[in-house]
Amino acid sequence: MKQWVCTTCGYNMIGDPPDVCLFCGAHRDKFLGWEEAEKIYRVTATQINDSVTQLVSVPKLGLEHAAYRIETEHEAVWIDCTSVFNRTLEPVRKIFFTHPHFMGASNQYRELWNAKVYLHALDADHPLIKSFPVDERFSNDFAIDGLAAYHIGGHTPGYTLYIYQDVLFICDYAFPPGPKMRVNPFGPKTETLQRAGRILSIINRNSLKTVCGYSYVCDFKDWLPDFERAIKH
Repeated sequence: MKQWVCTTCGYNMIGDPPDVCLFCGAHRDKFLGWEEAEKIYRVTATQINDSVTQLVSVPKLGLEHAAYRIETEHEAVWIDCTSVFNRTLEPVRKIFFTHPHFMGASNQYRELWNAKVYLHALDADHPLIKSFPVDERFSNDFAIDGLAAYHIGGHTPGYTLYIYQDVLFICDYAFPPGPKMRVNPFGPKTETLQRAGRILSIINRNSLKTVCGYSYVCDFKDWLPDFERAIKH
């Protein structure tokens, strides 16, 4: 099966390439075949703490979004997935998604590693990912090996955040860190702001040190006041 990567946003397309990227609208001359992309881009790891590693493409691939590898007590898992397929990465058997915009090359890693892909049922039929296999369509909050998943909704119907120990995986619900932070403007803004209240209630009952976003990592104590300010506007 042919697969293409948009070098403007990192979106993966399976099958014949469309005239424009279905995610960002870039023209097809911005697409690379996955084999060519694998030769140019290397998924590179940055250690966040003893359990968490950030995975990004080098050189930077368009807008770039990070995936995160977590070493739980019993196995390693991913949160979201890199845009580029690098077959030399250490395998995982579970890939958990925050929402369907960051499926990346998950279909290829799934096949190579015999991994299971987890995505909330409300997002699993999103037209952007109709060609991507989803093995576990969850509907409720859950915890596996210390990784806690919380359904939020808002930005997408099935949007899910994750917490492992003292790390919050928020992806792009709000960005960038700092005084210019805002909630994600793509999607139902009113509902995204309303559902942010559940995020506050969840994080307030956890002792958190680090926030891992779609393209950033920062201290929770610095991130929280920016988030609280962002959801008041």
